[in-house]
Amino acid sequence: MRISLIYDNELWKKDLKADWGFSSLIEAHHKKILFDTGANGAILLYNMKKLRIDPAEIDEVFISHGHNDHIGGLNSFLKVKSDIPVYVPRSVGKIQGTCGTVYIKGPDVIHEHIFSTGELGNIEQSLVIETNKGLVIIAGCSHPGIRNILRAASQFGKPYALVGGLHGFNEFELIEDLEWICPVHCTRFKSEIKALYPRKYITGGAGRVIEL
Repeated sequence: MRISLIYDNELWKKDLKADWGFSSLIEAHHKKILFDTGANGAILLYNMKKLRIDPAEIDEVFISHGHNDHIGGLNSFLKVKSDIPVYVPRSVGKIQGTCGTVYIKGPDVIHEHIFSTGELGNIEQSLVIETNKGLVIIAGCSHPGIRNILRAASQFGKPYALVGGLHGFNEFELIEDLEWICPVHCTRFKSEIKALYPRKYITGGAGRVIEL
């Protein structure tokens, strides 16, 4: 499994562009999934080009929720590749410019070993990837709360790792059993998480690649 951070508020690679928002490429189980699209399509495509990520090779798009910093770059991406399914929470509504919008309400099996938590709190879904080490959870902003996300993911197995935006998450004991965590984007308490769990903490930023 490989996670490439494409769009983030901070940079890992200096030749990319930082902006408020989040996007990543998830490569697992013979699928390439674009998770969220950041706020600005031009920045998304620029960073993808710099990272040598070819939009034509992406199999599908997974949108965590409908806030602009996660879905704002979608139209620009779909102008480059429109023949692609887009998985969205039902609250997002119709997506223009794609061959098919797949609406997610409850927990769902997207592919073998690849799941959605379902739309939690009527706003957001998270992507869950099964690996031989456990579940890797990719979150957009964690609006429904990490406790609820972990609980929803746990129906598919044992959570192993978490990457994504965590907003004001401060129930730090909830991540004690995870093997690693990569807080990005809107996470308010990055320094506190790093101080508590230095061996588990992975620094994010656009251009960071995490391989399992």
